[in-house]
Order: sequence, then structure tokens, then C-alpha cells
Amino acid sequence: MDSVSKDMINVLPDALLCHILSYLTTKEAASTSLLSRRWRYLLAFVPNLEFDDSVFLHRDKRVKNPLREKGLVGFVLLDGNNKRKKLSTSFPDFVDRILDLQGNSPLDKFSLKMVDGHDPVDPDSVVPWIHKVLVRGVSDLQLVVDMNGWTSDPLPSRIFLSETLVKLTIKIRDGPFIDVKHVHLPKLKTLYLRSVVFDETDIGFSKLLSGCPVLEELVIDHIGSCVWTSCPVSVATLKRLTFCCENMKFCGMHEENPNNVSFDTPNLVYLEYAEVIANNYPKVNFDSLVEAKIDIWMTDDQIEEVTLRDNEENCMVGNATDFIFGIRNVRVLYLSADTLEVLTYCCKQIPIFNNLTHLTIESNPKVGWKSIPKMLNNSPNLETLVFQGLLHRDTEEDVAISSSSVKVLKIFISDEKVKKQIEKVKHFMETMPRLEQLVLYYDVKVSSQLQMLSRLASSKCKIHLIPSNLSV
Repeated sequence: MDSVSKDMINVLPDALLCHILSYLTTKEAASTSLLSRRWRYLLAFVPNLEFDDSVFLHRDKRVKNPLREKGLVGFVLLDGNNKRKKLSTSFPDFVDRILDLQGNSPLDKFSLKMVDGHDPVDPDSVVPWIHKVLVRGVSDLQLVVDMNGWTSDPLPSRIFLSETLVKLTIKIRDGPFIDVKHVHLPKLKTLYLRSVVFDETDIGFSKLLSGCPVLEELVIDHIGSCVWTSCPVSVATLKRLTFCCENMKFCGMHEENPNNVSFDTPNLVYLEYAEVIANNYPKVNFDSLVEAKIDIWMTDDQIEEVTLRDNEENCMVGNATDFIFGIRNVRVLYLSADTLEVLTYCCKQIPIFNNLTHLTIESNPKVGWKSIPKMLNNSPNLETLVFQGLLHRDTEEDVAISSSSVKVLKIFISDEKVKKQIEKVKHFMETMPRLEQLVLYYDVKVSSQLQMLSRLASSKCKIHLIPSNLSV
């Protein structure tokens, strides 16, 4: 850096330099204190603190410290010649020093990320850190903790009585439970909960939501409502909701249906919902819904029952009808392959989707398309249809798939059973009279086999062949 550039930085006011430092991790910001005495004191006024024990020291310059075995925590740094240079402070010491340096200066964001196996942290140190930043009026609090030793006491109740928090993120695996006897979060707009446990299960969850009068975005991740008596999501101000228990689908934990799941969210515009279907949906209020991504599935017992009764007419093994009717005002909709099965075997009637203009369907070779003809027939204003794959379990209903409204059809072609997929594409072109654009995303291996389809293009329908690695 030349002298002119240095002078340009030095003439900047302290407030602007602190603002620039706030975009760095706290470790990076702290390293600037070596530049001069002025920079050393700037760190005391940086409004954003981000502590991550995984990047406290670069992994490629970290070696085990034999003193650790004697109870002394730290790492030996290596210089460019691979020689021991100096012993660093531990991660907990680093956090303590920065918080002490800043004193009671205003704080906007505090992010703490800790994982077992990195620099050991005494769980008893974490609670005082949280109290310190809450006193300073932090507005964005992020706690991402994976520590097997922190399991006894609940999270500090003061978190849920903050007058200043606007965004709260709690991601804790095998950590302390959430005890919400009293909740008062008057400014909280974004709440992200992952793998947390409530002391009073569904009652605690309801208490938490009731204490957030202006909440606009809620993310519930890796929390199974199947262990609760009920799961009511009732927030009048909510605009975005992500309710994702997808991990249970893949780890063999989807054996039970939640009893009651309710949604009273009249102003919600975006919904992402991934969970095993509930026994009941007492209330589903999505009057303002614009976009939804739905991945609901049946339990193993329900799937087995379907296998035994599949030859029966109108075989029903569950009831997701109320939920599906609740999302009927949506404009943009994504349906997983498992959701197609739910529509077939757990939905007595598919509603009319008058507002639906964009539909994406995920395909799976083990799942049939029985529900797709009804879905398309009940979407009179559908303009864009996307198939993420065409391979599925064969059914007689394939020949009935058509749409008189679709103008744009996008299909992702796999490299298996290509001839069968090509025949299906030809069928779509014949049964979709208003089709104006056909876009095929393909694997390079099958490009030559798809070239023949380009000859089917006409002045009314354009065909585009795009390698899948260029798809969006």
C-alpha cells in the first residue's frame, strides 16, 4: 500500500472506520489493532461482534499444544518457516477481552458460534457473555452452539425479555432447553429456532410466539411437532414461515403423525413446510399466501397401508385435505414427490387453485403421478409448469395429463430411460394446445438423443435445449 493510500485511510473519521470494521469478523477486526494506537482503540467501538471458534486460528497454521494436556488451553502458532512462534490466547479469553475492551458501548449484533472439539469452552462462561450484550442493547443476537457439556440449565430468561432485539437466532444441538415463563419481545421481527427444546413443549412454543407482537419471519428447523400435543402457529403479523423437519424423513424418525397442527397467519406471503402429515389441521389461515414450497409425507405405517390397499378405489390413509385447501390462494407452488402421494392417499378432494400461475413438480421413480391430472385440471390459470424429472411409478393416469392453460413448460431430463422421457415430452406437446415455449434441461450424455425434439418446434411453440449445468 503506497503512502497516498495510507493517508486516505488515516483521514477517515473514526465512526466510518468502525463502520468498515463491523463488516469483518471480530478476529479480523482485532488484527487491525496492530496497525497503530489509533486502530487499537477503534475496536472498542465496533458495533458488530462475530465470534466463531472454528476460525479463531487458521486450521492450516494450528498444531496441538502439549500444554493442553496439562489443562492449559491454547495453540502454538507456526511462522512461515514452520517454527513455533508464540502461544495464543484461548477462544474464551479472546471473547472476554473484547467484551471488556468495549465496556458498555452500544452494540448492534452479537454472533457466537461454538462447536465441540474446537477450543474448549466452559458453558458457564457463555451465560455472562449473553447477559453483557443484552445490557448493551443488542438488536441481532445469534447463538449457534454445539456443546455436549451445556445441557443442564435453561437459556437465560433475559433473552426473552429484551426490549431491543429485532432478530434472534438460536441453533443449539443437545444444549439447554428454552424456559419461557415470561416473554416480552416488542421489537422482534425475525426468529430462527433450530434443534431447540422447550421446557413446556407446545405450550412453551405458544408462549414464545404470543410475546412477539410484530414478528414477520419465523424459521422452525429440526423441531418435530410429533412429540407435542399440538403445534399452533398463530401470528397475525407473520409474512414468512419456514417449518422444516426434513431431517426426520432421512433419519428414520418419521414414525408418528403430529396430532394437531394449526396455522393462523392471515398475512403470510411465503411458506416452506416440510413435515410428516398431521392427524388434524384444525385451522389453516393462509389468505394472503403468494408462494409455497410443500414437502409433506406419510409415515412408514401409512405407506405400508397404501401398499396393501392400493387397488381399492379412493383409498385414504390420512387426512391432509384441510391443509391443502388452506393453501389454495397461492400463486407460486412447489410440490415434492412425497406430497404427490399425500394428495393421492390423504386428500379427499383437491381444491380449485384459481390464483396459481407457476407450478413446480418434483418427480421420483418410486412415486406415481395419480394426483397430477386432478391438480392440473383444478389450476385453470396455470401458465408455467416445471417438471423436475419425468421418471415415476407407472400408472394408468399418465395418458390423462394435459392442460389447456400452460404456456411455458420446463423439464429436467435425466440420463436414464431417455426414450421414455422423450415420448412423454411429445405427449405434453400434443395435450397442451396453448404451449408457447418448451425448455428442456438435459445431461450432456443425452444431448444427441434430444436433438430430434428441436424439429418439433413451430411458429407457435419454441423449443430450447439447455445443458443442466446452465439451468437456474
